[in-house]
Amino acid sequence: MGEYRIDELARLAETTVRNVRVYQDRGLLAPPRRAGRVGIYTDAHLARLRLVGQLLGRGYTFANIGEMLAVWERGGSLAEILDLESAVGDPWSDEIPGQVTAERMREMFGSEDTADNRARAVALGILEPDGDRFRVPSPRLLSAGAEMTAAGMPLAAVLDLAERLRAQVDVAAHDMAATVAGHVVATHLRDGTLRGKDLAEVAAIVRRLRPLAQIVLDAMLAQGMARHVQEALGDHLAQVLGLQEPAGGGQSARPPGEAPPAAE
Repeated sequence: MGEYRIDELARLAETTVRNVRVYQDRGLLAPPRRAGRVGIYTDAHLARLRLVGQLLGRGYTFANIGEMLAVWERGGSLAEILDLESAVGDPWSDEIPGQVTAERMREMFGSEDTADNRARAVALGILEPDGDRFRVPSPRLLSAGAEMTAAGMPLAAVLDLAERLRAQVDVAAHDMAATVAGHVVATHLRDGTLRGKDLAEVAAIVRRLRPLAQIVLDAMLAQGMARHVQEALGDHLAQVLGLQEPAGGGQSARPPGEAPPAAE
C-alpha cells in the first residue's frame, strides 16, 4: 500500500493541499496516520479523495456527499446510492424544453401579449428570460395557453387558471409523494436508514411511480371534467335542444318533439 505526504496526495488526486484539508475538516476524508509531525496518507485516502472530487464535479454538496459516504460505510453500494439519486432527481417528463422569441409571442397571443402578462408567465415558470428570447420549459403548456386565447379566453384569465391549477396539482403531488414515502418506502427502512438492496428497490419504486402518477391524475381529471363540463354547459345545451327556455325568457320549456303553439 502506498504512503503519501499531503502534497503528494493532492498531486496524485489532481487537487490542492487546501482542498485536502477542507475535506478532512468536513469529515469527508479520514485524518492521516501521524509519523512525528508529518501526516501519512494511504491509497485508501487517495481513492476517497478522488471519489469526493468526482461527486463535487457532479454537483453534490459537502452535505450530500457526507450522507452518501455514511450510507456506503454502513454497507450500501455507492452505485445503488447514485441510482437512487438518479431516480429521485431525474426529470419527471420527457418533454424537451424550447425557446420562443418576442416576435413569436406576438404571433401566438396578439394584443394579449402585454408586459404584464409576460411578467406573470415568468413568475409562473411558463417562460424563463434568456437574453433576447425566452426559454420554454414546457412547449405543450405554452401551446395550450395560446389555443385557449385563440378560442376567446383573455390571456389574463388563462394565467389565473394556470396559477390555480399549479397550486392544486402541487398539493396533489405532495400528497402522493408523502403517501408513498410514508407507506411504501418505510417498509424498506432498517433502523431508520435505507441500505444495501433496499436502495435499489426504492429506486425501482420511484421509477414505477412516474407513469403511475400520470395515469392516476389523468384518469381522475377525465372523470372530474366529465362531471363539471356537464354542470357548466348543461343549461346551454338544454336551451339549444329546446328543453329549457333561455334565462329570463318568456316561454315555458316544451317536451322533446312537441310543436310550438300555433299563432293566434
